[in-house]
Amino acid sequence: MPSPDDAPTRRIVELIATGAARSRTEIATALGVAPSTVGIRVQSLLDAGILREAGEGTSRGGRRPRVLQLAEAGTILTADLGGGHARIGRHTLGGALDRIETIAIDLSEGPKRTLERVSEVFDRFAENASVRAIGVGLPGPVVVETGSVEQPSRMPGWPGFRVGEHLIARHEVPVIVDNDANLAALGEHTSQLGGDGHSITVKAGTAIGSGIIVDGRVHRGATGAAGDITHTRIDGSGDIPCSCGNTGCLETVASGASLVRQMRERGHEAVHTTEDVLALARDADPEATTLVRTAGTHLGQALSGVVNFFNPHAVFLTGSMSGSEPFLAAVRSRVYEACHPLVTQTLRIEAARTGADAILLGAARLAMDRPEMPVA
Repeated sequence: MPSPDDAPTRRIVELIATGAARSRTEIATALGVAPSTVGIRVQSLLDAGILREAGEGTSRGGRRPRVLQLAEAGTILTADLGGGHARIGRHTLGGALDRIETIAIDLSEGPKRTLERVSEVFDRFAENASVRAIGVGLPGPVVVETGSVEQPSRMPGWPGFRVGEHLIARHEVPVIVDNDANLAALGEHTSQLGGDGHSITVKAGTAIGSGIIVDGRVHRGATGAAGDITHTRIDGSGDIPCSCGNTGCLETVASGASLVRQMRERGHEAVHTTEDVLALARDADPEATTLVRTAGTHLGQALSGVVNFFNPHAVFLTGSMSGSEPFLAAVRSRVYEACHPLVTQTLRIEAARTGADAILLGAARLAMDRPEMPVA
């Protein structure tokens, strides 16, 4: 089976699925590899029934090229599990979403009941289609090798439960499981930068999480905690206790939950959610606007050290707070102020474009990268 690191077959499928290439010659040009290498890869896909030849293309002076198309060879299924709902997607083998459904779940019910509800949707999505792989995003630290969550918050019964093995037994296909922030980072990066480059994606909503992409791949670090800026200590943040046991973490002053708390401490009893704070800021409420800007400055402070060290091509912001211009402007201002000019020379800091689909797109991409995948 071809290795995904050697002129990846996955990229050939993507090029054909998106219409970026229709022949072996166009694929070789797009990938910058020898036609003979492409020929071997394409033949393996033809033999597997994933591609088919559909007539001849236009000649450019030589023999007319054979046009390549995706065969009806299957689908990829994905799920993004949140505290109260799950978004479930069906994808083409090129990774594009062609169906999404949202269902109510309660993670506190435990993994077996929750995953059975997700599997019921998977079963419906799989009707009349061959499922090639499944990708799942979980809202907590994930041991990718075992597909289990480790030390999650508000997920009773989940620690140590092997989600991947459970779904493999249920659906009999390869399954990947990862943290939702990592998958969001991969989905956004792939959408904007393709399979190369370096980026950081920060999910700023009720809580704060982030993922790091290096050369188009998720960077997890030695223990899977890479990118966790949530617990970075912030100067001047006070001694507010954090869920990690320390005080003064970024989460305590820059998350949506912290903004709600601060607004209620100021007498705004009608504020209950992050969206409530953002709505007040959009209406030019001075206290809400100041808190949102300050949160952006704190996040920019935490990011500046990472950006200086990592030197990424882009920082993408997603989550509910990324839609606030005062928040985004404050992040940009602090990062550009604190970082070396060479680091920010071509740096993009902008709101993510994939929105709520980022995690599903990232899960599909990671599933496509699995060695067990027939298209990898």
